[in-house]
Amino acid sequence: MHRVITAIFAFAAIALIGSDAGSAAAFQAPAASAASDGRLVVFGDVTLFLGKPGAPGNCALQSRFKRGEPVGFRAIAIDPVTGEREPSAQFVVHLTYGGQTQDVPMRYRATAAQPERQFWVAKWIVPATAPTGIVRYTVTAKDKNGRTGEWKPFVVEDSQVTIVE
Repeated sequence: MHRVITAIFAFAAIALIGSDAGSAAAFQAPAASAASDGRLVVFGDVTLFLGKPGAPGNCALQSRFKRGEPVGFRAIAIDPVTGEREPSAQFVVHLTYGGQTQDVPMRYRATAAQPERQFWVAKWIVPATAPTGIVRYTVTAKDKNGRTGEWKPFVVEDSQVTIVE
C-alpha cells in the first residue's frame, strides 16, 4: 500500500513541477486546499483491460481504442488530511461521446489473492456504433462522510481517449 501512495504522490509532484506553479508553496496548495474545503484528492489512468493477466498489452497505458476494445479506467481517492487511501469512496466514470453521456460505476479492485491492488476499476467496451473521435470523461468519487472529488485528464488532444478505425 505504501508503494501505491508513494507512486501517487510522485505523480502529483511531477504534474505540479511540470506546471506553471512549480514552487514549493504551489506544491503544497492542492492538498491544503482539498483538506480545508472537504474534497477528496482523486486521480487515475486509462489502460487496455483485456481481462487476461499476463497477456501482452493487458493493463498497458493507452489512449487509442478501436470499436469493441475494452477501455480500463483506474482511480484512487486520497483523504487530504491523512494522505491515505479513502476506502469508503464510491466512484463513477462519466463518458461523453457521439452526443451522449454514459455513467459507468467503478468497483474496488483488491481481492484476497491480489491485496496490493488498492484502487478502483471500471471497464467500458467501445460500442460498435461509437463514432471515431475523442471521448471526454471525468471520474467522480464520494465517501461515507459526503466528501467528493473529481479527476479530469490533462486537456491535451493527443493524450485524450480517442476512438479510432
